[in-house]
Formats: sequence, C-alpha cells, structure tokens
Amino acid sequence: MNNTFKDLKYKVFQSGNPLFFYIGINVMLFLIMAIIGVVIFLGRIPIDLSLLIREYVGLPASISKLPERFYTVFTYMFIHDGILHILFNMLGLYWFGSIFMNFLKSRQFHFVYITGGLVGGLFAVAILNIFPVYSGGLTDVSIVGASAAVMAIIFASATLVPNYSLMLLFFGEVKIKWIAIVYFILDFIAIGSVNAGGSLAHIGGALLGFLYIKSLQSGRDWSKLFERKPKLKVVRNVKPVKKPEFKGGVSQQEIDAILDKISTSGYDKLTAAEKEKLFKASKD
Repeated sequence: MNNTFKDLKYKVFQSGNPLFFYIGINVMLFLIMAIIGVVIFLGRIPIDLSLLIREYVGLPASISKLPERFYTVFTYMFIHDGILHILFNMLGLYWFGSIFMNFLKSRQFHFVYITGGLVGGLFAVAILNIFPVYSGGLTDVSIVGASAAVMAIIFASATLVPNYSLMLLFFGEVKIKWIAIVYFILDFIAIGSVNAGGSLAHIGGALLGFLYIKSLQSGRDWSKLFERKPKLKVVRNVKPVKKPEFKGGVSQQEIDAILDKISTSGYDKLTAAEKEKLFKASKD
C-alpha cells in the first residue's frame, strides 16, 4: 500500500503529466467530500453538505451573486455531484487527454483545460441571464463539474486530429470527430432541460477547445500566456579577466612557475632556459 501511494503521488504531483494531475485533483476532492458526507450522515449532523458545497463552491447561475462568489468560476470545475458525474468526466478526460498529449505540450493542456472551464462557466452564466426563458429560477441554481474543461480537451483533440479513431463497445472503430459532434448535439438539445446550465457550460468549453486549435493551426498559440520566460541574470561586481602580462617576452605565468621552483628546489635546479627567462624578465 505504501508503494501504491508513492506511485500515485508521483504520477499526480511529480510526473509533470497534466492529465494525471487533473484526474488526481478531481478524484481526491471528490473522495474528501464523500468522506465528510459519511461522517455527517453517521453523526446525524444537521447539515446538507451538497447544498453547502453548491452555495459556496459551485458557480452561481445568477449574475448578481458573482461579485461575492467571484472565485467560484474556478472552483466549480473541480467539484462533482455524484459518482457517475465524476466517472464519465474522468473517463472522457483520460481518453481524449491521452490523444491531446500525444501531439501537444503540457503547457497547452493546462491552458485548454483551465480556460475551457473558465470560458464554459462564464458562457453558461451569460446565456442564462441574457435569455428571459431562464430568468424564472436562477437564484438557487449553481453549476458544478469539470465537464466544460473536459469538453474543451475533447474538442481540441477532435479538431487537431479529427480522423483519429477510438474503439467503442458495440460501435467498433469510430473517428473522434463524430464522437465530439454527438457530444455537442446532445448538449445543444439539453439546453431546454433542467440542467441547461451544465449543457451551456459544455458548449462554451467545446467552443474554446475548437477555437484554440484553429488559432494554433494559423500560427497563434494562446497558451504562451502560461509560458515561463527566462529570468535575466544580473551579475554585479564582476572583475575583468586579466590578460597575461609579459615581461621581456616572458609571461607572468612562466615567471610564477620559475619562482615556485626556486622556492622548493633552489636557484641551482633551474635549467639554462629558465634562468635566461628569469634574467630577461628582471631586466624589463
């Protein structure tokens, strides 16, 4: 068990693979919430944990709540409402994230995942508040889940390599562009359902993933915003390198070597050439 935990810790936090990092973070937060829920249940503590999480960590559908819950545009994408919710999100992230990482960089994965979640969430809130049909019950509605971020990865992968195929149960080999299109159609249909906020967030994330790859293919990489620029190293009080000094045609290095030999062996041990060099240097 100790080795298993070490392996998991390495993959999530030290391997540098963003795919394992985001799956690990989402799963750990889900397990923590689940354990707290069990404690509340066993202790008969009068707290509705799900409602509390949605209120303070979920993204509020009502735009009037955003100023005081501004941080939720980030936190909402790491919270899931149920085992099936996180299971399908993490499976989609693993399958399409693996394809993404086969062709692009970690920095680009981070950018698409995070901005996909941010754009998806803000897109959903904007549409819910713009169209009057949704205005009836936004006060108590909130959005949770990594679906928008995952959809950004799915559509980025499908736009980059549309003819890449996956083996699906009952369907066999299917090109990922068709999988992405089916996802989009289902979400578009679902904007008229009770989970309109979630479906709109998916669509926003999908648009971000699609537009990012199109921009990348035209030579503009938005993820360079995440690129670390090398720091300029300021060097102070650097002494200039001294050029070798010559006296009578003899370098200072040669003189020092001759003087060292005199101090250890005496003047008599010098060769005729060494004595001549010392003599020339002394005349300069």
